[in-house]
Amino acid sequence: MEIYNTACPRNCYSTCSFKVVVDGGKVINVKPNPNNAATPEGVCLKGISYVERANSPDRILFPHKRNPDGSFSRISWDEAYSIITQKLIHFRKEYGAQSVLFYAASGMSGLLNEISGRFWRKIYGGATTVYGNLCWPAGLEATRLTLGENKHNVPWDLENAKLIVLWGKNSSESNIQEMIPIGKAVDNGAKLIVVDPRRTDSSQRAHLLIQPKPSTDGALALAVAHLLIKNGWVDTDFIAQNVSGYEQFASSVKDCNPQWASAICDVPVDFIHKLAEAIGTIKPMTLIPGYGMQRYSNGGQTTRCLLALSVLTGNIGKPGACWHYANLQSYVFDDVLEPLCYYPPSTPDGIIRRSIATARLGADMLAQDNPPLKMVWVERGNPITQNPNTSKVLEAFRKLEFRVVVEQFFTDTALEADIVLPAKNMFEQTDIIGSYWNPYVQLVQKVVEPAGEVKTEVTIYHRLAQDLGFTKEQADQVLIPPTDQGVTDFLNGKLSAFPQLSLEQLKQGPVLAPGLEEIAFTDGVFRTPSGKIELYSQQAADSWGVNPLPSYDVGVDATEGSNAYPLYLMSPNTKNRIHSQFGNLSVVKMVAGEPVALINPDDARERGIANGDRVRVYNSRGEVVVTADVTFANRKGCVTIPNGWWRTQGCSVNLLSEGRETDMGHGTAFHDNKVEVEKLNGKA
Repeated sequence: MEIYNTACPRNCYSTCSFKVVVDGGKVINVKPNPNNAATPEGVCLKGISYVERANSPDRILFPHKRNPDGSFSRISWDEAYSIITQKLIHFRKEYGAQSVLFYAASGMSGLLNEISGRFWRKIYGGATTVYGNLCWPAGLEATRLTLGENKHNVPWDLENAKLIVLWGKNSSESNIQEMIPIGKAVDNGAKLIVVDPRRTDSSQRAHLLIQPKPSTDGALALAVAHLLIKNGWVDTDFIAQNVSGYEQFASSVKDCNPQWASAICDVPVDFIHKLAEAIGTIKPMTLIPGYGMQRYSNGGQTTRCLLALSVLTGNIGKPGACWHYANLQSYVFDDVLEPLCYYPPSTPDGIIRRSIATARLGADMLAQDNPPLKMVWVERGNPITQNPNTSKVLEAFRKLEFRVVVEQFFTDTALEADIVLPAKNMFEQTDIIGSYWNPYVQLVQKVVEPAGEVKTEVTIYHRLAQDLGFTKEQADQVLIPPTDQGVTDFLNGKLSAFPQLSLEQLKQGPVLAPGLEEIAFTDGVFRTPSGKIELYSQQAADSWGVNPLPSYDVGVDATEGSNAYPLYLMSPNTKNRIHSQFGNLSVVKMVAGEPVALINPDDARERGIANGDRVRVYNSRGEVVVTADVTFANRKGCVTIPNGWWRTQGCSVNLLSEGRETDMGHGTAFHDNKVEVEKLNGKA
């Protein structure tokens, strides 16, 4: 029996460190690793389920080919390589390299993902790729425009806060490790305020719960800013020394009084006063915004409005005082620490054409005609489930002549493939990861050999390079040798710029990122054009065409005929899955149950719906049929269905969503959707 230090490489706030127990070449257990001060008490349910995920009988262990009847049959790797190579050569010759779409998402992070891009650019000679991101770019860009970069205090600094505001953030589901320092702060007398249309587990110890209408958070924040300025609850010394644009901002919110915001947000005026008084008089404050709010069409400006509250009160750069959105300090290997990779170039380079927006994947795929798309290669993603407007994405995929998906399980996307290649899991190849919450650089160690006939992407691309005419030596130079030593040499090359880091050191556990500022911005350096925090940002206007000041812009209702669809659809994350991952595992199914739609009792009563009824949730784009969960946890006018359910599990919520971008950052405005709910005959 052997025990290794490793870390979770999923797209999750926590990026937990843990110890994995291996016996007889098989993963048999996971245990906490207390050496990570951000995640000392161990992994979540998803982390525990890694034992099943690694050993699941449903895991894809061999290449498969689609049969004419839609079923799949096991084939050899040689046959898979031969089919793929023939298609790649054919499409490149007849239509050009950009007739192939390379789609990679964030299913597993790591430095080795770089190899994929090398293959498509330098080996195949180009491809069509996507720009933008499904997750967080609007908030990243809003923070960058204001503060100059994305970083925040270390997670355990939350214990120093006297006021914690969870604004659209449900840490108990999406970042459970964060609840530990929050709980300690509350135990020590800190106040907790939660702003969320839902009453979640995160609000159980809250002193105040405010439930605004979805997408109206910007108006609520501006009303709070109005009161902060009116009542003199601003840090004038901090503003004078560090802030640009205060006078313009103060003038812009003169009319943003609580009555104005109350009419927009449907929040009682006295609640707005209570929120403003707490933010204005209790220090230090840490404001923790969630990612859900910036997934509306007004998400970037909403984020800027919230961030202004931390700026006005001087809650930046001090212990317990923090804008706690994204911490990219551990991304030390990136050439840039901002989401510039999400931006489409002004002029396509003729090799990698970034003309397809992640937010509009289906529609943009269908629109390509110079050349038209003929093939897609998907890895680390499940776009048919996770991208907006599932029906449009399906249409685009089914129009293609050839589809390759690299996957661990038969997801919705894998079921649409012509060739499915088995993907490695996190225990089968060594890699290095950072985190966008905790400040550690971590090693994901290879602890077992790949199961069945699983091959790593490094190996797959190396073989395809040779089949496309490159010699082994040429493939070694452009990619890396597909061996453990090749991986080690590649990672050592990345580490060579950092004397503080080594593979041997990382094997012992997580290492704090070189150059870490435990209290972000304590040096008073802001990498903006003015060198100060910018409430007025000319960059925002020039780059995105938005108001240079934080402003409330009405969110776009993405549903045609919105009067017919009166209910806001919310599709938050859940602790039981990371988007569409883990939900197929039996240990998760036991806890997660079946998909449900949460609906307020008033809305249910108006529609004759009782708890447990089967209901149809629909709009002009599609429908899902689920069980009604009638609960006061949902505010009136809202329906909640967590995202990530597969179509084969009966509830792909993106059948109801539209594909459009956020106001900045090329993010995805998932949440601008309205629906109606009707009762069906019979109980669940």
